[in-house]
Amino acid sequence: MSESKPAVLRLDRLLANMGYGSRREVQGLVRAGAVTLDGAVVGDADMKLAITPALSERMRVQGAPLDPPPGFVILLHKPLGVTCSHKDTGPLVYSLLPPRWRSREPAVSTVGRLDKETSGLLLLTDDGDLLHRIISPRKKVSKRYRATLARPLNGEEDALFAGGELLLEGDDKPVAPAVLEPLGEREAWLTVTEGRYHLVRRMFAAVGNHVEALHRDRIGALDLPDDLEPGRLRRLTDADVARIFA
Repeated sequence: MSESKPAVLRLDRLLANMGYGSRREVQGLVRAGAVTLDGAVVGDADMKLAITPALSERMRVQGAPLDPPPGFVILLHKPLGVTCSHKDTGPLVYSLLPPRWRSREPAVSTVGRLDKETSGLLLLTDDGDLLHRIISPRKKVSKRYRATLARPLNGEEDALFAGGELLLEGDDKPVAPAVLEPLGEREAWLTVTEGRYHLVRRMFAAVGNHVEALHRDRIGALDLPDDLEPGRLRRLTDADVARIFA
């Protein structure tokens, strides 16, 4: 979702990269009159197209709107029990995507991960540059989690987490300052700016507690919509993406 000049691709290559079939199969769709642009049948599979977000509104393939063109970002409400992986056994987050999206090139990838027992806001994109911007430690993109704990807070966690001196077991660098907002005896918001493995769980373990449930509801200033049910996804606009870095 860059503001730079849009890329230009041949129609057959674009649709093949988007999972509509091989280039030969896409050429067959065009010959059959199954591809339209602005209401007119496309007769040339070699035609070149500027890849813009509006293309999915302008083009239809076999009567259905074109899938999101390259450079798209999806917000998914990740349910519990689903793994952010292409290879692990059991339910995988990619199985929640429409089948054609799983064969796109560039591939759709998660922006960071949520572990199997963590629910909430998960981003996916085929834009590698954007993915790396979001997860880059230099950008310090914040992520907010709601943690339910096994034991009551002791009142010292907020200062310890905010101090920037908490060293986790096995790490050689302290955790960057984080913000704790208690919600009750055994529940709190925790906002972090790093993406270390099981970071929130390990932070609470370091103060003698255990996370029983974990849910992410915000990345930057982008919130998980209240009306987006677990397992459902929503395509983001440029304005939505900008909020990630706000």
